[in-house]
Amino acid sequence: MLQLLAATTNKNKIREFMDMIPDLKEKVCILSPDQIPGFPKLSESGNSFEENSAEKACAASRYSDMAAFADDSGLEVRALNGEPGIHSARYAGEQADDQARIAKLLENLKGREDRAARFVCVISLAYRGNLVAQFRGEVNGRIIDTPRGANGFGYDPVFVPEGYDRTFAELPSEVKDSISHRAKAFSQAADFIRAELSSMDDFEFE
Repeated sequence: MLQLLAATTNKNKIREFMDMIPDLKEKVCILSPDQIPGFPKLSESGNSFEENSAEKACAASRYSDMAAFADDSGLEVRALNGEPGIHSARYAGEQADDQARIAKLLENLKGREDRAARFVCVISLAYRGNLVAQFRGEVNGRIIDTPRGANGFGYDPVFVPEGYDRTFAELPSEVKDSISHRAKAFSQAADFIRAELSSMDDFEFE
């Protein structure tokens, strides 16, 4: 069985990835950092989603000596020149919660007619400290004035994807998981893993 380390402490992301590969649950075991003794805090010093996800995946695979994946994702708002972007999780400060981040976003958008935005996710796969592959997913939409919905996390309550009249936080999880930026990137990563598993007796990134 392939042991694949998810280089994230966000249980929602691990759940979403596992939901993308129901056919591989007998072949792939997803581990979380808290299962690796002494696992270090991963840094994000890059200037793009690609750089940050690669940095985390490579560091995680190097430390654990196993295959690892990491994602870097965020919200880009056109009227704010792409903010919060790679700083989405720290937009209102390191210790801020989702409500504080949403409040700052809406405050910065006051009086702006252009509400176009997109969620971006980049998944990096690494093995023995080396980057193997990257997958990018995007979903376009708009930012509304008042949060709606109790599902999801992050900026989900204020983001309405194109073609829908409900926010990510109002949509059933099975719908969001089929159209989200993370779902699109995870789907590509899952296809890559399936192809590797089908072509090798022992899965290796070599």
